[in-house]
Parts: sequence; structure tokens; C-alpha cells
Amino acid sequence: MKALKIGITGVRGVVGESFTPELVVEFAQAFGTYMDGGRILVCRDTRPSGPMVEAAVNAGLLAAGCEVVGLDICTTPSMQLAVRELGAVGGIAITAGHNPQQWNALKFVRSDGLYLNSTQGEELLDIYHQREFSKTSWDKIKTGIQSFDATSHHLTKLKKAFDVAAIRAKHLTVAVDCCNGACAKLIPRWLAELGCEVLALNDDPTAPFPHSPEPKPETMAQLRALVKAGRAEIGFAHDADGERLGIVTEQGEALSEELTLPLAAWIRLQNQVGTIVTNVSTSSAVDHIAARYGAQVVRTPVGQAYISEAILECAAVLGGEGSGGIAVPEVHSTHDSAAAIGLILERLAINGNPLSALVAELPRLTIIKHNIQLEPNRIYSILQSFRVIIEREGLAYDLTDGIKVSLPDGWVHARVSNTESMIRLIVEADDASRARTLLAWARDRIRS
Repeated sequence: MKALKIGITGVRGVVGESFTPELVVEFAQAFGTYMDGGRILVCRDTRPSGPMVEAAVNAGLLAAGCEVVGLDICTTPSMQLAVRELGAVGGIAITAGHNPQQWNALKFVRSDGLYLNSTQGEELLDIYHQREFSKTSWDKIKTGIQSFDATSHHLTKLKKAFDVAAIRAKHLTVAVDCCNGACAKLIPRWLAELGCEVLALNDDPTAPFPHSPEPKPETMAQLRALVKAGRAEIGFAHDADGERLGIVTEQGEALSEELTLPLAAWIRLQNQVGTIVTNVSTSSAVDHIAARYGAQVVRTPVGQAYISEAILECAAVLGGEGSGGIAVPEVHSTHDSAAAIGLILERLAINGNPLSALVAELPRLTIIKHNIQLEPNRIYSILQSFRVIIEREGLAYDLTDGIKVSLPDGWVHARVSNTESMIRLIVEADDASRARTLLAWARDRIRS
């Protein structure tokens, strides 16, 4: 089975196998056709395949009559902000985010800087599959690619959203692991602007990823050691393109990625009570936090596009997912680890308490994530069989995204991955023993 995932969220695969220059050119042409020409921004993360993929993207866009603005290596949120600043019709981020280095992907952004929603994604796929691309004539092809410093623009936007003076006054010591990804271009500069003493590791965008670019406790060993050795107040871990954020306390505890949103929600709701948006797979810890302040939690299907649109529809004060992605609406309504850092450091500076004291206020539930690798043609039939079993047992379930079963002492969620050929199985309970029991219960029924 070749590793290739084509869906409304974009296209991703293993470079040199399923993710080919031909595929990239055609998707870029399809996107240029869908956007009816116009200005389109292109950025990439630091994967070795980035320059090759970028060249193919540029070729496809130019062939479709687009004006291309190249941002080189920068975070995806930086590009999304720049789309609006430059009045572009859209953008393409060349990044596979948290996936390993051999993967790459195209993520498609519309004119407001947000990802295409499900309807728009389906329309783009229709154009791609029909192969009816716009083809500009030889004498009308744009002859050059412009450039723009999206990182500096992002920093300007960030400084307007947070109390920079209060953070600078504290002279915080902050450790950061950029995973040699696109955040190496942004996060050390952002922390320096905030007057922090920056302890950076893996901040070389020319070097390979030192570990999986997924900011989870399993990948934070180096960061934990740096926090303790440098006596830092906090440590931050990043993915390859600046969307997800992992956190290490001053005591060296690597927090679950599921705690990033509850922490951000608790910080936000203390100053501004309002709606929090998240997806159906995210820990119910955020519901416990919201209940303390009488705030509403709105849950969407999994995917940034759903989160972003719900933030706008509900005028939410915060959004995010259990992956560590946080959206701070004052910056923009999409996941941005730099904005999440601003929110957290502002609270540390004003509150004065150590991070571990803030974390102690959060509910600690046990969530287990288990992936079941499957051939693409089997995934949906297996998920449907699971639904039939649940119905036979008379259990209540939610079909917002996949199948979520609510039980008296926890929940189980099974859904098809947006990015890989697998069923993602997530369970949560008050304690680890019950969570393991729920996982076994769900796996038995999926195997059946």
C-alpha cells in the first residue's frame, strides 16, 4: 500500500513514493484554477524535499496564470496572516506538520487566511480529478516570483495582541525546542522580543529533525533536560510548521498535548468569559474548566477548518484541539503556537506564580490514543460495523465525526484519520485503569 492521503484537508504522502512532482504540479494547477488566477502565497517547512516540492508548486501555479509570492521557510500561521495582509486570493503551505521527515504535503488556504472548509475542499478535489485546469498562454505567464517577509509581519501582529511590556519586565527564562523546523525562524525572535532569556535547541533550519516533529511528552526528553539545567520558567516544544505546542513545566514535567488547550482556556477565561471551540476528540478537561466560569464549549468535527469557522460563528474567545493546537482570535482564528506562547507568558508574567502552580489547577483525566492501520478500502466498512455493534448494545452515540460513545465514566471515539490511512481510537476516563479497560472494550468491538 502506497502512503498517500488525498482529502478535503489537502494532499500528503511519502516523497519519492506516492508524493511525486507530477502530483504536486497537478494539485497546484487545480488550486490555481479554483482560485481563478490571482495572487497566491507559497511557504514551506524545513524538510529536505521542500525545495523540490516548492518548484513543482510554483510551476503549477504559474501555468494556471497565478501571480506567485514566495515566502520561503516560514510557519504556516505566518503565511496565513500574510495572505490577508497582501490581499492574496489564497496560499499553499508545503508541510506535513507532525508527520515524519520522509512525508510532505500541500495545505490549501483561502483569501481570509483560513484553510478551505469541507465544501471548498470537495470543489478543489473535483477540479483535480477532472483534470480541467486553467492554462495560461506562453506570453501571459508571470515571469518572476515575488517575495515577502511573512515572519516579521507575524511578529508585528503578535506584539499588538499581548502585554509585551509586562512580559519584558519579568525577564523570563524560556527553553524552546524548534525541532529544526520552520519555528526556528520565528520563535527565538518572538521570545527575544518579549525580553526572555532564550535557551534554544534544535533551532537550525538546515539540519534534519532530531526526533518526531510531534510535540508530545515522548519527544520532549531534550527539552526537559534543558529546562532543568537552565532553570527555565517554562519550556515549549514545536511541530514542523508552527501549529502545535507542547509544554514543559519549570519542574521538568512534560505535559500531555491534551493539557495545552485546558491551560490556555483557564488562562483566557479568567480575563474574558466566552465560548471555547474544540473538536469532539479533545479531552473533556476543557469542559470542566469552562464549567467553573459558566462558559460554553462548542464541539466540531476534527480539523482546523471546522475550528476556525466555529470561532468566527460563535465569536469565541479561544479555540483549539487536543493535538496542542491553539487559536487566539486576537491574532487570527487558526492554530498558532507563537500566539499560544504569548497568551501563556502574559499570564505567567502578570500572575507571578510558577507554571506548575497553574497546572495544578487543571483537571487530570486519562486519555489514551490508539491508531489502527488499515487499507483505505476497509476503513469505512469497519467503522460502520462498529456502529452496528454499538446500536445492538443500546448505547448512545454521536456522529459529528466518526462515532463517539458516551459512557457513565468516560467516552470512546473512533474516527477515520484526516491525514493517514488509519482509524484513530481515543478513550478518556477519570483514571488510567478505567481508560485501559475502555480501550480494550473498543478494540474488541472494532475487531469484531
